[in-house]
Order: sequence, then structure tokens, then C-alpha cells
Amino acid sequence: MTSRERVRKAINHEVPDKVPFDLGSTSVTGIHAGAYTNLKDILGIKSGEIRVVDPFQMLAEIEEPVKEKIGIDTFGIQLPYTIFGFKNENWTQWRLFDGTEVMISGYFEYDIAKSGDILTYPQGDKSSLPSGRMTKDGYYFDAIVRQKPIIEEELDPKKWVDQTLSLYSEDDMMYLKQTVDRVYEGTEYAIVGNFCDGGLGDIGVVPGLNVKDPDGIRDPEEWYVSLITRKNYIKELFGYQTELALKNLKMYHEACGDRIDIINISETDFGGQRGLLFSREIFRELFKPYLREINDWVHKYTNWKVFYHTCGSIIELMDDFVEIGIDILNPVQYGAENMDLEDLKNDFGNKVVLWGGGVDTQWTLPFGKPEEVEEEVINNLKVLAKGGGFVFSAVHNIQANIPVDNLKALVETFHKWREVQVFPATV
Repeated sequence: MTSRERVRKAINHEVPDKVPFDLGSTSVTGIHAGAYTNLKDILGIKSGEIRVVDPFQMLAEIEEPVKEKIGIDTFGIQLPYTIFGFKNENWTQWRLFDGTEVMISGYFEYDIAKSGDILTYPQGDKSSLPSGRMTKDGYYFDAIVRQKPIIEEELDPKKWVDQTLSLYSEDDMMYLKQTVDRVYEGTEYAIVGNFCDGGLGDIGVVPGLNVKDPDGIRDPEEWYVSLITRKNYIKELFGYQTELALKNLKMYHEACGDRIDIINISETDFGGQRGLLFSREIFRELFKPYLREINDWVHKYTNWKVFYHTCGSIIELMDDFVEIGIDILNPVQYGAENMDLEDLKNDFGNKVVLWGGGVDTQWTLPFGKPEEVEEEVINNLKVLAKGGGFVFSAVHNIQANIPVDNLKALVETFHKWREVQVFPATV
């Protein structure tokens, strides 16, 4: 069974020959460049170069020899722009604080503050105020909030959308078409299309890291307050964003057709460690109608499966997710409150594909022992892989400073146990 066939089986709730594996197809299933260096060492791969394709999170591009060695089944495509608004081109050498030598976009512009922090700029334009900060000896960037004084009567939701997102260009369309043709015809990977324009209220997008002079509500704290105090503003903003998303979805489909299997629509987090970030009533009033409209378009005009990422304890929204047509849910953060894996699998495993949940990246992988990583991977496979409807990935990105022995335990345990046929629907 090819990787494409394997993933298609899983996302159609059938049992494949072995459990599909995703690493690096999205910006929420990736690996930090520092950890990726260690992964290559574990695998004995000395060739190639480490490209940082997501400088915000310092995520590495997964090279073909690594994919082959550990059996990755997915390939993610996306436009060549970073969250900071500059293109991934003209690769140049750079060094992380931990000494890791990487390649980064030639359009990445930065300064080093007196504190030793690294400051980077929207669209690589140093005439603007910096929009990202990596603290000294840190591992990734945080957003710099550039909230202007709020004048209620001057808030313009359309301007917010126009600044933050854009209609696809002919060059964008050509890039998508050429990329998907190359991957579809030249490989056997299942292709994940990273769209994400449907990520309404994505708190990583709210500050406008790519915007030189951001307007509107840009402070994350003020944004959450606005879900209660400025509902009309939020509704109008979501309306404009949905309108733009639907236009771009149509062009995305024209470029890619049904050569992709999964479309990553949203990476908005709705949950925290102990519960929702806001009430279910707010989700149903402000988010649900627009998300349903986007998902309905996908299901009406394509064969794609709709992929949503949301961290945290989101059990209260699972029925709503099913109603609005979410086919695939990531990352299955079972360490959050009320996110029991067996309950999720039993109650929703035949309705929603669970993508993730392979190992806890907050506690077990960074702080546990290798035998604890091994035990968790095996247990999670036994629960989640029954009857199909599961793609293995860690709970969110694999971070820097993961002990090498733990990373090795993750890779070796999954490689061994994905082959074991103990996951039929009758188990």
C-alpha cells in the first residue's frame, strides 16, 4: 500500500496496512530545527541542509531522506510566504542560540537588541516597527503587540482583513499548481493543502506579524474581550474574512483539483488546558455560521477532507465540530482536561478522524524517560488506531531540547508498532 493509499484509507475510517505517519506536513505537526538536527543524527543522515520554513516557530523542512527513513506518509504544500510576510527564497546561513546551523530566507531581516533578544520585521522591512521577538537564548519568536489606541467609531473590520490577508494572485495559483503536480506525479505521498484562510480569530494571526502598520484590534487580550464587547465588529470581520476565504478556496481548487486529499482550513485554538477559551455560546454565535459556510463549500465542490487544528480541552465543542463538517481534528491534546483518549475514540472516532495524539509534547517527550515515551506511544496507538480513522503525529510540534534518547524512543517505538496488526475494528 502506498502512502497515499494508506492515508486515504485512514481518513475514510478504514483500516490501512499500517498506521499512517505525519511529520511536517503542517505548521502544527512539525519539528523544531534544533530537534530536527538531533533526529538526523539519530538516523545517521549527514547530507543536506536544515531549512527553517517557519521562522515564527523555527520549524524545519523535512528532507526526503528523513521521510524515507522514518516512513512519513504526508506532504504539505503551501504558498512560500512566512507568517511575517516575507517569502522563503534566497536561502542564507543563520545560527540558532543553541548553535544549530540552519538556512533561513534571505528576506529575513533582524536586529539584536541590547538585551540580546532578536527582533524581526514585517515583510522584512526594517523601516517598520519590529513584529517578532526571540528572547535571548530562546527557541522561537513571540509576537510584539503593536496595538494603536482604540477609537471605537473608527474601527474598520474590512481594513483589518485587507491588511492581514489577500486575494490569491496568478503567481500564487501557478506556484500551487506546479507544486501539487510535482508532488502528485513524482511521489506517492498523501498531499495536505495548507490553506488556513478559514482560521477565524487565530490568535497567532491577530497581531498582524506580516503587517507594517496594523490597524484595528491587534492585542490578543483585547481581541478576546472584543468577542463579548464588540460582537458586531467581530461578526463583520469574520464575514469579510469568509468572503475572501471562499474566493481563495475556489482558486485553490482550480490550481490543485482533487490531487490533494486534505485541506487545512483553520489553526484557531478554541481550548486551553482546563476548558474553552470562551463559551460555547460565543462559538455558536460568532464562529459557527461562518465556519459551516466554508466547510460546506469544500464538501460541495471538492473531494477534500476538512482538517482543523485546535489545541486544548475542546470536548464541549465536539458535537458542533461534527455538525459544521470538520472531517479531521488535530492535535488530540489528551493532556488537557476531559480529553480522555478512549472516550474521544469511542464517542467520536467514527465521525471525526483523529490526527495526532501520538505522544504528549508538553510533558512526556521533553521531561519523561525513554521507557515512558515508549509506553505512551504504544498505549495511544492501541486506543486510537482501532478501526482506522487515525493518523499518527505528536501532540503539536516537537519542540527544541527534547532529550535525544526520548526522540529516539518515539521514532523507534512507532516504527515497530505501526507494523503490528492489532488494530482492527473488533479489538
